[in-house]
Amino acid sequence: MSKQNPVTEEEAELFRHAVGPVTPLRQDKVLLRPSPPPPLALQRMEDEARVIEDMLSELYHPDERETGEELWFSRPGLQHALLRRLRMGRLAIQDELDLHGLTVPLAREALVNFLFESRRRRYRCVRIVHGKGRRSARQPVLKQKVNGWLRAR
Repeated sequence: MSKQNPVTEEEAELFRHAVGPVTPLRQDKVLLRPSPPPPLALQRMEDEARVIEDMLSELYHPDERETGEELWFSRPGLQHALLRRLRMGRLAIQDELDLHGLTVPLAREALVNFLFESRRRRYRCVRIVHGKGRRSARQPVLKQKVNGWLRAR
């Protein structure tokens, strides 16, 4: 960076002549406005809701066969220690959804709303009770549906 040469009297006079008469401002303080609050991530929330709805879409039909008493699934990247703590019951369950007695469409709607609300509240551990399907002819219908809905992306 080069050093600036001081303004000569002749240059100052030329500047005053070019600018003309001026009146000093009465206020010498700058009014600063507070920063606006950060915007709500409405689009992100809408996108997440759409993803949950797509994930639970009826277009995905999981294999309807019985798979045993308990189902386990974890996404890649989940720490094994965390999964172990979950299986041992050492994680606090922050909310629970009981789907007993609901039809498939009502269960799907309840699950979508539950997952959306849980995500909005930033819950990390929730329980979904699907029932054993003892009153249905094909046994645990909701068990297989919920399994498929949760596994789908």
